[in-house]
Amino acid sequence: MKSKEKKDLFVSWITVSIAFAFVLSPNLLNLLSFATALPISLVGVGTGFVLHELGHRQVAKHYGAHAEYRAWKWGLILALALPIITLGKFVFAAPGAVYIYGPNITREQNGIISLAGPAMNIIIAIIAVLTAFFIIGTGGGFLYTIAIYTMMINLFLAFFNMIPVPPLDGSKVMMWDVRIWAIIFVPLLAYFIFF
Repeated sequence: MKSKEKKDLFVSWITVSIAFAFVLSPNLLNLLSFATALPISLVGVGTGFVLHELGHRQVAKHYGAHAEYRAWKWGLILALALPIITLGKFVFAAPGAVYIYGPNITREQNGIISLAGPAMNIIIAIIAVLTAFFIIGTGGGFLYTIAIYTMMINLFLAFFNMIPVPPLDGSKVMMWDVRIWAIIFVPLLAYFIFF
C-alpha cells in the first residue's frame, strides 16, 4: 500500500469517525458526550469504513485490476458539516472511494467488487452482535456499547452503499444481478424501517 493511499485512508477514517461521534453524542455541544462517543465511533468506523474499502481493493486485485483508495475532499467536508447542520441527525459517509483500473473487468466482476465492501460490513455487524451477546454474560458495560454501535455503524454503511444510485455500490450490484442486490438490500432496508 502506497503512503498516499495510507494517508487518505487514515484521514478519511478519522473524519468519518468524528462525524459519527457527533451523531452518537446525545448532546452535540457537550465535550464529555463527544469524548465518550469518539472511541466508539473510531472502532465502528475503523472496522466498517476501512475494511469496506479494503474489501473492494482486494477483490479488484484478485481480478487483476489496479485498485487504490483516494479520499474525496468534498465528501470529507460534507461528512463533518452535515452532522453539525442537522444537529447530529445525519451523516453523509462518502469520504472517498477505491478507484479501479482494469481493461478487462466484466459487469459480473464489477458487481462482485462492488458487493465486497457491503459484504464486509455485514460480516463485521454479525461478528459485533455475537460479541455483544458474549459480553452481556460478562457484565456488558462500555465494551458492549462499542460492539452494539459497531454493528449499527456497519449496517448503516452496508445499507447506504447498497442504495442503487450511482456511484454507490448498489447501482453496480444491481446492474450485475438485481436478485443478489435485493437479497442484500431488502433485509437492510427492513432493519432500518423496523429497528
